[in-house]
Amino acid sequence: MPQVVSFADVVVRRNTRNILDHIDWTVDDDQRWVVLGPNGAGKTTILQLAATLLHPTSGTVTVLDERLGRTDVFELRPRIGFASSAMARRVPPEETVIDVVLTAAFSVLGRWNEQYESIDERRARRVLSAWKLDHLAERTFGTLSDGEQKRVQIARAVMTDPELLLLDEPTASLDLGAREELLQLLSGYASEPTTPAMIMVTHHVEEIPVGFTHVLLLNDGGVVAQGPIAETLTADALSRTFGLPIALDVVEGRYAARAASV
Repeated sequence: MPQVVSFADVVVRRNTRNILDHIDWTVDDDQRWVVLGPNGAGKTTILQLAATLLHPTSGTVTVLDERLGRTDVFELRPRIGFASSAMARRVPPEETVIDVVLTAAFSVLGRWNEQYESIDERRARRVLSAWKLDHLAERTFGTLSDGEQKRVQIARAVMTDPELLLLDEPTASLDLGAREELLQLLSGYASEPTTPAMIMVTHHVEEIPVGFTHVLLLNDGGVVAQGPIAETLTADALSRTFGLPIALDVVEGRYAARAASV
């Protein structure tokens, strides 16, 4: 399958510390990856590189057949969908939900003087319906619950039919009901044959949607393990990733982890 992301001997260094330490990793266009690891492991840095928001200190990063440092990232970024809490903080709270999604067509946050065609609005409303947000179209973003805001971020990210979708902790801070609703939607989306390659960062195995195919485990900027999720996400690999004995359970494709009895 064609590769959409490729890291070759990638290092990201801040002062004297390697945030990422000689990473080799590839993502094919039919894969859905989850990136797991403790705080400071380098997960968000991985996403920033894939989103073309950061360049490596050394090594090569190729995204959608374009090598960072040798391409115009401003032309590349519209091909990438990216949902994160940092983006949500930049959304004007008075912006309507329909406009938050619609403005993705121009890669702007905040409706100004852009002129949108009827096809753009129809597309935005279809996306809102798919993510169970159509009844909130005229609500303002600042009045939404955390769960609703998370879904709006994802709806905006998929509005332009991206070739790569990046999700930075999409279920963080959600209550049980909102988390499970979003995970069901993500599972359904991941299973569709027209869905692009996906990379999702999380801290918790309980937040991995059913249907995700691969896992990358990071610790202190280095790769602990990577590969197909059924083979790679093990109690031993998690224990090495988080630095303590972990017990792992799997029920109907959902994972649960806890400290192992010693």
